[in-house]
Formats: sequence, structure tokens, C-alpha cells
Amino acid sequence: MSDTSQQAPHYPFPVPSALEPPQEWTQLREGCPVAPIRLASGDEALLLTRYADVKQLLSDPRFTHHLVADDAANITANESGGVFGGDGTSVKGDAHREWRKLIGKAFTAKRVLAMQPRIEAMAEHLVDEMIKQGPTADLAAGLGFPLPVQVICELLGVPDSDRDKFSYWSDTLLSLTKFTQDEIDAAQAEFAEYMRAHVAAKRAEPGDDLISELISLIGALDGRVTEEVTLMTAKGLLVAGHETTANMIGKMVAMLLSDRTRWEQLVADPALIRPAVEECLRYDANFGFGIPRYISEEVEIADTTLPKGTTVVCSLSAANRDEHEFEHAADMDLTRSPNPHLIFGAGPYACLGQSLARTELQTVLKVLLDRLPTLELAVPSDALKRREGLIVGGLQQVPVKW
Repeated sequence: MSDTSQQAPHYPFPVPSALEPPQEWTQLREGCPVAPIRLASGDEALLLTRYADVKQLLSDPRFTHHLVADDAANITANESGGVFGGDGTSVKGDAHREWRKLIGKAFTAKRVLAMQPRIEAMAEHLVDEMIKQGPTADLAAGLGFPLPVQVICELLGVPDSDRDKFSYWSDTLLSLTKFTQDEIDAAQAEFAEYMRAHVAAKRAEPGDDLISELISLIGALDGRVTEEVTLMTAKGLLVAGHETTANMIGKMVAMLLSDRTRWEQLVADPALIRPAVEECLRYDANFGFGIPRYISEEVEIADTTLPKGTTVVCSLSAANRDEHEFEHAADMDLTRSPNPHLIFGAGPYACLGQSLARTELQTVLKVLLDRLPTLELAVPSDALKRREGLIVGGLQQVPVKW
């Protein structure tokens, strides 16, 4: 291994506390915007931390996060269920565009809007249960994690009774160091078997759910999009729609309560819920690994030529703290508008589930402000602990009282 790779810092970087960013972000944005890093696998990659550079790379349709090339860096020491690799369900190029077009037809804003009353009812029920058992609770366990998996189960048309399985499968899909390769392989085989049986059942007896609609649309495409793509869609929804949103609910509430004047501002003016959610998404210092890209042809970024075969990690959270894009970027401003953060990515691979995530976060915040206006953290914010070993960032617990 070269001297450069030996000197490359391990990534992700250590943090001062669960809600604070690593000090490296500011240093790299200012002095080394294209920085060598060493991944959990031991392989080396380059890290982008500036807003303009991250947006440029994410918006370039030539580069994808499917790290299947022989010279692509391994993100982890094992394969985490295909989130960043090829496991038979990854599609690229024209097939990927076809898939996104298909999902766009099925997973419409209208469908998400129609789900909002059900999401609100689910949130109300979970808050009812918290209040019954209160006046203290772990908001992550009581609301953050159960709600999105219930939403995803409803969206996919699978029974609520299977949601614990979905939570486990989701964790293995996102493993950085948490699970062994055998555990990951077994869980993903189980997930694939479950979804294939579910797809077969929905083909025989369609319902009012996303999988049934996808099957109908796939049938209309004369076999150009296979059943594997339905499995990939379920996998994508599980990762983007369950795990990231579940973690974000806990982080959002923790951020708003860590300086309680923020919560009081929202209690006094609920019209700020929408911009507050966007600011929480921008301000989140614990988003997780970031988005990798494989450079399949030479490209110029930040006056640096990246050769073909380079693996680049885009730090969305670091980019969202860039003072060149956001005035007073280190401060949380619940009235910030416009707020062009990059937490859902950008360009042709931007997150397809972002409207659902926004709806869930806004709905949860509205219900909590209505039902528990006196909510506060039950521990100091610097005592909160991060979830470790996963590609997405989150908090182990969010102890609250009211």
C-alpha cells in the first residue's frame, strides 16, 4: 500500500457528539475538497465535501452508485445486500431510466397524498401508546421506527404482522460492519424469497398497493422490465422509505429539542412545520455514509482531474453545511427559504421516495406538536448515542418526557 493510502484518514470520521458534525468537514471544504479516505473495507476512495462539487457529480448521469467494476472500491468488508453493488437486482443505463420511469408512474405524488390521512392516523395511534405508558418514552422505539415500517408495509401491500422481519432485512441491507456476511446472505435470501412469493400472490389477486400497480405496469412493458425489478423496487423502498426516515424522525425531534427555543417556535407557529423539516434535513450531521459514485470516465472536479476507475464518496451532510451555498450554514434556521439542500441527492438518481419521506416527517411533527407541546429531551443532548455499523446514520435512543 502506498504512503498516500496509509495516511488517508478512516471514513466515516469520528464525531464530538451524536448531533454534531466531525471537525474534518470544515477543514476539507476549505483546504482539501477532493480528499483521500480509507473505507471500512480498507480500500481507498476520494471524499467530496463542497456543495457545488457534490451537486455536479450527483447530477452527472454517466456515474452511478452501482460499484460493480473490478477496480471500484469496496465500501465494506462484506457485501451489504446489494445497496452499493450488483447482486442481480441492480440496473444501469437505459434499464435504470426505464425503471425510474416505471416507478414514477406508480409512485406518484397523488398516491403519497392519498396516504397522508393513514400516516397521520398511524402516528396518532403510536403517540397514544406513548402517552399511555408515559410520561417518559424512547421516541425512536415508540414512534420513529414503527411508523415508517407500517407505512412501507401498507405501500407494498404486506401484512403489518411482518414488519419486524422488514426491520431486520432493512438493517442487513444497510450493514457497514454490524452483521457478518453469513447473516447478510441469509437475510437477503429470505427477503428475496418472501418478496417473490408476495409478487406471485399479488399477480394472482391484485390489491390497491404499489406492488400490484407495478405488476400491471410491468405487464404492459412486454417483459422489458422483469420481476427482478419489482424485487429491487421493494428493496429500494425498504432502504429509503423505512430505515432513513425512521432514523430521521428521531434525529429531527432531537435536533429541535436540543435547543428547546426551536420547539417553542414551532408550538407558537405551526406554519413553520414545512420549512422546519427541510432545515432539519439540511442540518442533519448524522446522515450516514454518503453517496458513492464510480467514475467510469475521466472527469474534472474542483480543478482536480479524477481518472477513470476512481470511487468517490459524496458527503451530502458536509455539502449542506457549505457557507458558499447557505448563509450562516452552521446555524439552524427554521425559517430558511429557499433551502436547496442535497439530502435526497440530485440529478437522474435523486431519491424517488422523497415526497413520502417529507410527508411522514411533516405529519409526525404536526402530531407531536399538537399532542405533546411540552415535549423535551429526558437526557442532555450530548448524552445521545449514535447507531453504529450501518450505512445510514441514526440515534440508538431518543429519551423524551412531557
